[in-house]
Amino acid sequence: MKHGYPEISWSSLQQLLFFNGGTELERVSVLEIRFPRIVLGCMAGAMLGLCGVLLQDGLRNSLAGPELLGVSSGASFMMALVTVLHVPVSYGMQPWFALLGGLIGGAVVILAAGGRNGGIHIILIGAAVTAIMNGLVVWVITMGSSNSASLLFTFLMGNLANRNWTHVGHLLPWALVTIPLSLSFARSLNVLRLGSETAEGLGLHFMRVRIYLLIVCCAMTAAVVSQCGPIGYIALIAPHLIRSLSQQYDAKFVLPFSAMLGAVLLTTADILARTMFMPREVPVGLWTTLIGGPVIIALFLRKLGGRPSE
Repeated sequence: MKHGYPEISWSSLQQLLFFNGGTELERVSVLEIRFPRIVLGCMAGAMLGLCGVLLQDGLRNSLAGPELLGVSSGASFMMALVTVLHVPVSYGMQPWFALLGGLIGGAVVILAAGGRNGGIHIILIGAAVTAIMNGLVVWVITMGSSNSASLLFTFLMGNLANRNWTHVGHLLPWALVTIPLSLSFARSLNVLRLGSETAEGLGLHFMRVRIYLLIVCCAMTAAVVSQCGPIGYIALIAPHLIRSLSQQYDAKFVLPFSAMLGAVLLTTADILARTMFMPREVPVGLWTTLIGGPVIIALFLRKLGGRPSE
């Protein structure tokens, strides 16, 4: 717990946690600022890691992710309306409002792709929809006051700063529902990876399953966006790292370990965001983008230079 101010040794941390020791400043710093931030980062990272597996295996596209399929940008647009134009939506309803935007963005991409499997079609259409949604966000910013625009800018960078147990409480119900749901799709994902015809032959209605997958992914993404802002590339990177390190492609293995790695990646990026340029703090979404951007380019080039898409 030396990452931040005040610095707290491990022995002092044990005294604080188990024996009610430490100063008032240390107790507030750990229990009211750092711990909720870590818990929120773990939940959000796990949900994004699962989201990446569902989209990549469900769509049979290794480049699929909520930030490339219009899901994150759709949810961000809805949150921009709430923040800048002061749309009367209660705090507890904001995840549902963001879910609507995510569903619209993701559905437009899937429908526009015309049922194509894999390839770059979905990614290119997703990039176009994302650009449109981001353009709408810029339009919303121009309609608001300078204070609202500044607040929205910080939010759109993706941030765990100034989060507390209230934010954890709002994300927790979504995590408790969507994480088990995601894990329950393991068998379906393994069948979908065999191809739509094979899936149909095995009695799996692949289009219906994909719709369910999209809804669950939109729910997870929207919940994370509503509490933390859009945090990019965790969903893309975590599944690829798990598959590369383990050489395992079974969804029963990839799903839980992608969730754990997503949690580790996001909390680690948040530590960098807090400490790298102290006392200034860089939004965590910027760190994940700087790491994820080169990975996207490498994967895209590998996909173009490799065998035809599945």
